[in-house]
Amino acid sequence: MDLAYIPSPSTGVINLGPIPLRGYAFCIIIGVFVAVWYGNKRWIARGGTAGTVADIAVWAVPFGLVGGRLYHVITDYQLYFSEGENWVDAFKIWEGGLGIWGAIALGAVGAWIGCRRRGIPLPAYADAIAPGIAFAQAIGRWGNWFNQELYGKPTDLPWALEISESANREAGTYHPTFLYESLWCIGVALLVIWADRRFKLGHGRAFALYVAAYCAGRAWIEYMRVDEAHHVLGLRLNVWTAIIVFVLAVVYIVISARIRPGREEIVEPKAEKSEKAAKAVEADEADAAATADDADAEPEDAAADEDADSDKDAASDKDAEHGADNGAGSAAKS
Repeated sequence: MDLAYIPSPSTGVINLGPIPLRGYAFCIIIGVFVAVWYGNKRWIARGGTAGTVADIAVWAVPFGLVGGRLYHVITDYQLYFSEGENWVDAFKIWEGGLGIWGAIALGAVGAWIGCRRRGIPLPAYADAIAPGIAFAQAIGRWGNWFNQELYGKPTDLPWALEISESANREAGTYHPTFLYESLWCIGVALLVIWADRRFKLGHGRAFALYVAAYCAGRAWIEYMRVDEAHHVLGLRLNVWTAIIVFVLAVVYIVISARIRPGREEIVEPKAEKSEKAAKAVEADEADAAATADDADAEPEDAAADEDADSDKDAASDKDAEHGADNGAGSAAKS
């Protein structure tokens, strides 16, 4: 008898009265929060201002969710538009089904709009949030665990995942590909953080490294999955996508390093202006303080001069008196 060392939850929904709380949605929300929080820390470290990452995420996240859903629906259209299926299910994003390729592509469009509105270079912003996106993916993959989806081939390994029977799946123990990808994404995030500190990656190269490293892992993890997918030349469509995107990311790293070596010195012009303005204010305050000190010193100097003059006058008076006394004495002797 096979034992499942990773049991699947009996349900992915907890009903809080009339409100359903879905594990898949929670994982996505927590992932977005982590990405924005960590991206903000990296952005500030690069010289940006606090809150900029969140402001741009207001554009990037909705675009990313729409893009991820569109990619899934288009590449798995038979699940929604074939005979016997209900096309309305294509809008039920809470039931799972987000394609990372579409999410990154359309999310980048949203980020570009947000960056353009604030006068920020998109590559610098992408470098700052790259590890956070990988961490977000690692968290988001646990949503597949709640929905009992995207598992791999049957296995009896100690870390096998137990899947219960339903209309679209057979009960058994399978490779937990959601867990493999989650761990891989954590490794990708740590790799980007290390490489960015070691080589001072800039002009989008940290983001490109994240993309390349993720694609390398996604290719072999995708190959293990057993859910329905379109095949091209014997390989799943997502495997081909991972290979192509991997090559493009590597090419970008090589060409970008030659054309624009190093890292951007200024990532947010407004932050630079604010810093200069703050320094100017500090300089003005220092000048004002120095002027005040000089003004305070002038009365003291005037008082000192007056004392000196008084001393001179007193000495002159004494000399005069002494002369008069001598004159009187001489007259008396005469």
